[in-house]
Amino acid sequence: MRKEKESKRDIVLSIENLRFGYSGKGLIYDSFDLKLERGECVCIVGPSGCGKSTLLELVSGGLKPIEGRIEHGRIGWIFQDPYSSFHPHYTIAEQIEEVASEAMDDEHLRRLGLERAILSRYPSELSGGQLQRCSMLRALGMKPDLLLCDEPTSALDNITQLETMRLLVSLLDRVGILLITHDMDLAKWMADRIVDIGKNAGERAA
Repeated sequence: MRKEKESKRDIVLSIENLRFGYSGKGLIYDSFDLKLERGECVCIVGPSGCGKSTLLELVSGGLKPIEGRIEHGRIGWIFQDPYSSFHPHYTIAEQIEEVASEAMDDEHLRRLGLERAILSRYPSELSGGQLQRCSMLRALGMKPDLLLCDEPTSALDNITQLETMRLLVSLLDRVGILLITHDMDLAKWMADRIVDIGKNAGERAA
């Protein structure tokens, strides 16, 4: 356990009796339940192709369940590859301003260890770690209740991975985090709960 939890928090994600499968391939999720509270991180683990990213698509509304109910607050996304999540021909500031102009205030920059000068650069001028922090900045500016994180450190080196995950932990005072990872050690360090959908996607998450 990463830290002792408070006794009560508000629920930012509720999944009840979820059923979903792609046509002709059987069910990926059957009677799947999950609740996530503000201040909590739930890690979704399992082998490639078991449906981890599919779950995020269902939560975000990109896919529709066959049955079940999914309710959540405002969502922010942090993607796997920070370079592909920004357009190469526009500065970081231009791209953040499109969705979350308030993100670039001094508090958010300080919290993520970003200098304001970085915002005037293009994605190719930043390291992977800097760019992933800019992804967090953009997500925070959307004032999310829930952060969806799809393998957010897999494209980074080991040292930058740890720095990035520590930054994510520091955001838990204001959001809940649903994190996909294939790294069980990372999940054990980060998560309040781990849901292994590779074992049985139909099991109810404790």
